Amino acid sequence: MSQDNTAESMEDAIARTAETALERVAAARAAIANVIFGQEQVVEQALVTLIAGGHGLLVGVPGLAKTKLVETLGTVLGLDSRRVQFTPDLMPADILGSEIMEESEGGKRAFRFVRGPIFAQLLMADEINRASPRTQSALLQSMQEYHVTVAGERHDLPRPFHVLATQNPLEQEGTYPLPEAQLDRFLMQIDVLYPDRKAERRILIETTGDSEARAKAAMSAGDLMATQRLVRRLPVGDSVVDAILDLVRAARPGEGDAAITKHIAWGPGPRAAQSLMLASRARALVDGRLAPSLDDIRALAEPVLKHRMSLTFAARAEGETISGVIGRLVKRLG
Repeated sequence: MSQDNTAESMEDAIARTAETALERVAAARAAIANVIFGQEQVVEQALVTLIAGGHGLLVGVPGLAKTKLVETLGTVLGLDSRRVQFTPDLMPADILGSEIMEESEGGKRAFRFVRGPIFAQLLMADEINRASPRTQSALLQSMQEYHVTVAGERHDLPRPFHVLATQNPLEQEGTYPLPEAQLDRFLMQIDVLYPDRKAERRILIETTGDSEARAKAAMSAGDLMATQRLVRRLPVGDSVVDAILDLVRAARPGEGDAAITKHIAWGPGPRAAQSLMLASRARALVDGRLAPSLDDIRALAEPVLKHRMSLTFAARAEGETISGVIGRLVKRLG
């Protein structure tokens, strides 16, 4: 077979894979919409996070269906999911697992590792900022390296592995701020706001009757992993790459427009650019496209960058917000 024919057959294979992935993603989005009402942007961002292969942090007051969204995503995407309710007395071993001593019939003693709930394809860390910093940090290694180490032994996590954590606003009582190193492990911070009146009316009617819509599987874990591999193969134009670099670098003190960066105490690192690249490809796929555009960068700038930046004390005193600063940076993209 000639080189041209080989290249052509590879392109055909990629095209078929892409067509199948687009169908699966569309079916997954429709299945989620049957259960979650009026949170289109939140659903899109959560789906983009998982398709991009990342972890997500959902922030909002109690009662906005954050838990239901994560449960629905697990069902629709065919993932083995578990939930951990984070509380002040939760210990790292409660998440990771621990070794217990067992005695055989012959009297021989040995340690056996008992896996914790983190050994799931989708871990819901509910109200993560109610646990102590020590317990929050127990997730760090697993989120980045996809394994845990207990008593010096390495234990690999299932694949795919995703953490979707929910967080109450820091202004609420009994919350601990997440360490910056852990925040950076989340691909996106997804802000969950109150639904509009139309959506809340539908919620009121459809969730208080004698029957309620149930989520149905639209993909399998294998389908999700195949889609994640496809995301990494989607082409990205030079204009999009340059826009990502321009945006991320402009959000760092001393690198961008001084009128804007004077408000920034510390800005996003290279992982933010990587996250924005993957998320923009995934968003294109969720939207039925095979290449990201500048519109994807504009739409994803805030959820990808928001938790990776901090304002100076003076900026906060003047009423500046992270969202406002990112909005001005996005406008400069043209």
